[in-house]
Amino acid sequence: MKATQKDFGAGRVPHGAKSCRVFFLCGPDEAGASAAARSIIAGLPDAGEAVELAGPDLRRDPVRLSDEARSSSLFGDMRHILVRATGDEAHDAVKNLIEGADSGEPEAFPVIIIATSATDKSRTAKLMEKRSDAMVAMFWPPDLPSVTASVRTMADAAGLQLNGDIAERIARAAGLDVRLAQSEVEKLALYLDASPEAPKAVDIDALEAIGAKTEDDGFMPLVNAVLSGETGKLPGELRRMHELSINPVGLLLAMERRAAQLAQLSAKIGPHGDIGGTIQSEKRARRIFWKDERDLSVQIRRWRGRKLERLLGKLTAMHRALLSNSQSAELLLSQGLTEIARAAAARRN
Repeated sequence: MKATQKDFGAGRVPHGAKSCRVFFLCGPDEAGASAAARSIIAGLPDAGEAVELAGPDLRRDPVRLSDEARSSSLFGDMRHILVRATGDEAHDAVKNLIEGADSGEPEAFPVIIIATSATDKSRTAKLMEKRSDAMVAMFWPPDLPSVTASVRTMADAAGLQLNGDIAERIARAAGLDVRLAQSEVEKLALYLDASPEAPKAVDIDALEAIGAKTEDDGFMPLVNAVLSGETGKLPGELRRMHELSINPVGLLLAMERRAAQLAQLSAKIGPHGDIGGTIQSEKRARRIFWKDERDLSVQIRRWRGRKLERLLGKLTAMHRALLSNSQSAELLLSQGLTEIARAAAARRN
């Protein structure tokens, strides 16, 4: 079955999801897909042990997914499988899994696949879209109004009373990333000792007290230097990252959001479209902030076609590396960003 991005709004799980054993969450908004994955896992009657698999591993060993999904944990407890893949890397593994289900093999544990750069028209999605035990959903990068509305919904659930201006400030501070926005809402609720039973009003003083900073204050100068191929600025920006103790995962999420935005723009422009005209159209529709226009114009010319696909795959691999080796996260991120900046600079005229 198919679900839409709106079906997962504000942490909801779509109707019918309880009957599904496999979820394929795709599209350029990795943040939205990840938030949906968390909602699905939270909605499981017994999520049990988390087993994480990578798309390249499943491409090399397509049987592994079925084995993991149908094998018991060490103590016979429940488990769920989380796969992070790029494109159709998990296609053959998913095919084996569902063919096993159709041939009468034991019921598998839930499998949630987050597929960066895949679409609901991909080969993997086609395997699942008509099945009642599978769900496909595609996630596009959100705009400011939709994230602001999500923030207000999150706040209501947490017992926070806030107006539209504060909700928009939180959305901007999170860089339109619903995961970071949820974190800010949770920090506010804790700071104000708010709950649905004892709601509290949020003012600017409370927002500043929890240290909510805009993404532009820390992340975007480095993101733009890297993706624009401005290698001369890179050493200074990396030094600033270290001196300000900028969170490596937060910075990488900002990189992923910008790359997803570039992927969306590239799809609208097409192979021979009008880059400038498309960007102007997106700005008029308020899907691009005016202050991002120049940087996006430069970056979309650096990252097109297969090179953009490789960038998305590189960022996904960096994300896995940072999560699995948090002690060396800053070093790993610096190395990866340097490689990306050099690749961007190679396209400069």
